[in-house]
Amino acid sequence: MLVLCKRGCGKKAIIKRPKTADPLCRDCFLAAFEAEVHHTIKENALFTPGSTVAIAASGGKDSTVLAYVMKILNERENYGLKLVLLSIDEGITGYRDDSLETVKQNRDDYEMPLKILSYEDLYGWTMDRIVAAIGRSNNCTFCGVFRRQALDRGAKLLEVDCIATGHNADDIAETVLMNILRGDTARLRRCTDVRTIGEDSIPRVKPLKYAYEKEIVMYAHFRKLIYFSTECVFAPNAYRGHARTFLKDLERVRPSVIIDIIHSGEQLSFREGVKAPKRGTCERCGFVSSQQPCKACVLLEGLNKGLPRLGIGKKSKRDRMLAEQERQLVARMKAHAVKNDF
Repeated sequence: MLVLCKRGCGKKAIIKRPKTADPLCRDCFLAAFEAEVHHTIKENALFTPGSTVAIAASGGKDSTVLAYVMKILNERENYGLKLVLLSIDEGITGYRDDSLETVKQNRDDYEMPLKILSYEDLYGWTMDRIVAAIGRSNNCTFCGVFRRQALDRGAKLLEVDCIATGHNADDIAETVLMNILRGDTARLRRCTDVRTIGEDSIPRVKPLKYAYEKEIVMYAHFRKLIYFSTECVFAPNAYRGHARTFLKDLERVRPSVIIDIIHSGEQLSFREGVKAPKRGTCERCGFVSSQQPCKACVLLEGLNKGLPRLGIGKKSKRDRMLAEQERQLVARMKAHAVKNDF
């Protein structure tokens, strides 16, 4: 049975939008997708004319679509932005080294400057070495924390006005679920913000906040965009994977659950008098943090001291580990002194 595009263009519908269930032709879908991203940008005043914007580029579908849409909207809607690509090399052999080749292809195709920063240069560690030290459990904690700060470091180095990330609606809904399961009230409300900023930090924006992952894949397919689709070799052990599986199960029962969860997160608020962590700057590295020292500095300290699990868990556990290491060090020094006396 022939189904026509709901927009009344007279063309044959070739897809059914996951977000609205509307039958659309290729051209109308592309136009609707771009119009919704433009609406998100304008409704939330994400950019100021004349600003320099760093697009967090990983080579995956989200960042590739973001870079392409930002380029065409910047030209079509006269945003007046200077766009640059910022990539982080985590040092994952067989994954990031290949995806960076896609980023370089995007650089050439979209004619945007590209800056690549590596964990090796920033922290003296690669994810391969970190996983060798910590094991396959909790390794994504290191990667996520270091990557977020690495983007801040790169943005500061490039002197940009804001960072645009490819977080989509599925990502945000997953994060809301994860924060609920962890009881992380501080991040629960903040994770749905389309624009986030801390004290003396560079703002981050999410132009694809309301874009479904399935529609991003469709957009990349119809536009014939080149992106890297291989999953990270360490991803199967990530906590986020469990939230993603749960969300997909819910989506089969209620297709609108992704947007519903996002809207629920947007409406959350603290009771008057409830204390919430305030975002400031780390006293060690000077980058945005809601604790002292920041999580990145604590994790790095543990790696450098031979205590890779130092930053995993509560502060009391960290204090006990440092005290035990200090006790062992003192004991070895005393034993060495006694040996030299003989």
